[in-house]
Order: sequence, then C-alpha cells, then structure tokens
Amino acid sequence: MLKLHGECWAITDSAAGNQRQALALAERLGLPVRHLILEPRAPWSWFAPRLSLGGPLALTVAQRELFAPPWPRVAVGCGRAAALFTRQLRGLSNGGCYTVQILNPRIDPAHWDTVIAPRHDRLSGPNVLQPIGSLNEVDDAWLQDGRESCPILADLPQPRVGVLLGGPRKGIPLNAHVAKQLANRLLEGQRRDGGSLLILASRRTPPAVMEVMRETFGATPGLIWADHGDGPNPYPGVLGWADRLVVTPDSVNMLSEACAVGCPVHTFVSAPLPEKIFRFHRVLRDAGLLHDLDVQSPASVAPLRETAAIAAELRQRIQAQQARPLLS
Repeated sequence: MLKLHGECWAITDSAAGNQRQALALAERLGLPVRHLILEPRAPWSWFAPRLSLGGPLALTVAQRELFAPPWPRVAVGCGRAAALFTRQLRGLSNGGCYTVQILNPRIDPAHWDTVIAPRHDRLSGPNVLQPIGSLNEVDDAWLQDGRESCPILADLPQPRVGVLLGGPRKGIPLNAHVAKQLANRLLEGQRRDGGSLLILASRRTPPAVMEVMRETFGATPGLIWADHGDGPNPYPGVLGWADRLVVTPDSVNMLSEACAVGCPVHTFVSAPLPEKIFRFHRVLRDAGLLHDLDVQSPASVAPLRETAAIAAELRQRIQAQQARPLLS
C-alpha cells in the first residue's frame, strides 16, 4: 500500500447513505479520518455547490469552528452539501488538500481533483471514476464482524432471506399496497422453501409498510426490525447470515451493499422504473448480480466490491500530487 501523510476529512450532511459512502472510502486511504457533518445555511443550501462565494460564511458560527485550518491533506465529500465544502478546500488550502467528491456534483467535475460518480450518472471526464454502484464497507471481514455481532441469527432455519426495505422516491412507490404485493410473494416463497425472513426497515420506510410486514409475518420464523424500539440495528448481522437478499428497487446504496455480499440478490419492481435507476438495475442484471423475485439464481455469485480498487487508485493520484509543489 502506498504511504500517505496528513489527515483526511470525510465531509457529509446528516444523510446516512452519504455518510456511509464517504467514511467507507476515507477509512481505506490509510490516513487518520475526521468526520465533519456540515449543513450550509441559505442561500448556499439552495444552490450548493454552485454558489461558493463567501467560503466558510455558508456555515453557522459553531460549524465554522470545525471547518477551519489546519486544512486536511485529503477531503472526501459525499452529497450536494458536502460538494460545496470540498470545492472550497482546494482554494482555501492553496492546493494542498486533495479534494474528492462522491456522487455527481451537477457542475464541472474539474472543480475537484477527483469525482466518483456511479456509471448510471453518465458523468465523464479525465478526473472522473465510474464504479457500478455506491461505495461501501462490505467485505469478508465486515461480514464476519456482522455474524459475530448477531450470533443468534445462526439458529434460524435456512434459507435465511434478508429483506431490505427502502422508501418511496419519485417514480418508485413504496406504500401499503406495494408492501402487500411484496409480502404475498415473500410468503409464497417461504411456504415453498421454508426457512426464515429477516425483514429490516430503513429510515425512509413508511410505517404503513412495516404494519403490513408485521401483520403478514408475525408468526413466521425470523425477525422484523423497524427502529431502535426493536433493539439494536441488526443490519450487518442480516447481511452476514443471509443466504439470499431481497431489496426494494429504490435504493442504490442498499442494492450495492447487497450485491457486495456474494449471495443471490433479488428485487420486486411493481411499476416501470425512472430512467436513471433503470440504468443502474440494468447494469446489475447484465452482470448477473440482480434478479426478479421469482427468478432462480446461482447459489453464490462474485460479489460487487469496488471500494478497495477506488481507494487504491486514489492513493496513487494523491501521492502523485504530493510530489508536486503547491499552487502559488
């Protein structure tokens, strides 16, 4: 591994998906990581990252104390709000901070040293890296830790089917009606194959969806987790122990993490998908990583694990920049 020097800032807003991506990449760079959760004020919040005039004034006084020198050697941001600050850091540090932005910033990627945008975003440029899915921390060690954190799941009957529920997004409904359709299909499979169902909500899952799941599967072997009222989040354990995963079609992050496990991954699509998410699904399907809920699939597949390769490429680029003089 190439040796880097200095500190790395992982900059995000409060969105869990953005935090997971930024931290997964930052922690693989081999530098001390400091996580900054920054929320720009209006009008910067309305136009981020386009409106960069004013620099740190985009933050409250309290957050301005966090976003202050000494500047980091590397900054990894994820999401539109973070893009405002990773963009500023290149100038504030006089070129001394290598700036990385995850997800399409919707302006010229030349404002950053490297932009990492998934292939379905169709963003290109000499400094753009294009993974298939979102970056994540799922690898063999992470899955083993997940199994060790939830040993009780080992006693559930196989096949253990993990069900990861996202939430509605534009063009992709997830309501009680869709939940009943999904629940009926899951129930048919469980009656046919036996085993257990490990059903997990996300922060975006509507309560009505979880009501359907509890009503349908209250007597089925497994678990149903909606929030911390049901105990600690068993997500790593579910991924670690799952023989198969079913993921709602709305979440690029959840689908990417599921495909990193190495077990069959299925989804239930109740309506035509929006073009961008359809492109993502198509890439996964063409690679043999994603299947319809009722389609037979191989017992195991090569996992989709892109974070380590992206981090290795970044280390090379950062080291090359370290060898150059700072901007004058």
